[in-house]
Formats: sequence, C-alpha cells, structure tokens
Amino acid sequence: MDEIDPLSAEWSDGEVAVMHGLRDWAVTFDELTRHLSSWMRLPGSDANALGQIVWAEQAGEPLSPARLSRRIGMTSGATTVLIDRLEAAGHVGRHRESSDRRRVTLRPTDGARAESGRFLAFSGAEIAGALKATTAEEARVVLDFLSRMTAAATAANVRLEQHARADPGARDEPHDATTR
Repeated sequence: MDEIDPLSAEWSDGEVAVMHGLRDWAVTFDELTRHLSSWMRLPGSDANALGQIVWAEQAGEPLSPARLSRRIGMTSGATTVLIDRLEAAGHVGRHRESSDRRRVTLRPTDGARAESGRFLAFSGAEIAGALKATTAEEARVVLDFLSRMTAAATAANVRLEQHARADPGARDEPHDATTR
C-alpha cells in the first residue's frame, strides 16, 4: 500500500463519514462499557477487562493474563492488580488448564457470567436487531474493512511503541533529520 500523508491527502465525503462512523461506534461502545461498569458495580477498567474475559470464553478462546493485558492496554503489573481485584470480588478465577499446568487462563465465575448475561439481555436488543438485519454480503464487506482498519491501527501502534522505546523522552510524533 502506498504511503499516504493523512494531513495533506484529500478526503472524500464518504471517507470522512466512515471515520466519523467509526468514531461514533467507539464512543458509543465505550458508553456501553461504562454502563456495564455501573451494572456490575465495578471501576471502568475492571468492567472492560471482565467483558473481555467473558467474550473470550464465549468464543472458546479464554484469555491468559498477558493477552488480557494487551487487549486492555495495561502493563502486566497493572493487569495483575486488576485481576486480583476481580478475583477477590468473585468475578473471575485463574485456571491452569494446559497439560504442563504453567499456562494460566482467566474464566468468569458463574455469577459474573450470569450477571453479564442479564446486562446483555437488557441492553443488547437493538444491537442484536441491527446484526440480524445485516446480510451475509454486508457482514463480509464490513469484516474485510474492519480487518484492514485494525491491521492499519496495529501497524501505527507498533511504530509508535518502537519510536517511544528508541527515544523515551520524545513525544509521540515523528522526527526526521531536518526537524531534530
């Protein structure tokens, strides 16, 4: 893919509308997470983590603490403290399911699973309706687009992390030889 300068590129009305739509979804999803936080009587970061743990288990891919840390954007130490809080509150458990017993996975408790299910049943009707109204072709196109957007954002995040490691005192902005 060609390098595009996002500041000087000309954007069509449709491209701008897509970016606004993605932003609106992200903001609205964040609001849903805040409602889950209130529903479960948890801090926002804990509710976000619990949601990730529940969804991963439902997908048949329970998270390790390290994978949870990457998904929620916290350090491993902060994630450990968060998991400890969720465990003490009776929402998650650490399980050793692999044959060598070294790999830890996170599973929601029956109570957390049931309560998050009640939340979804109460809050998810409109989203379920929108998904059910989506044709298979629309879903394929959206998934392809979201996969490309996720890959692009992931590449940008990797570049920003590498830049921060190379120059820890620098702000997260690019530098070239003429601006140093």
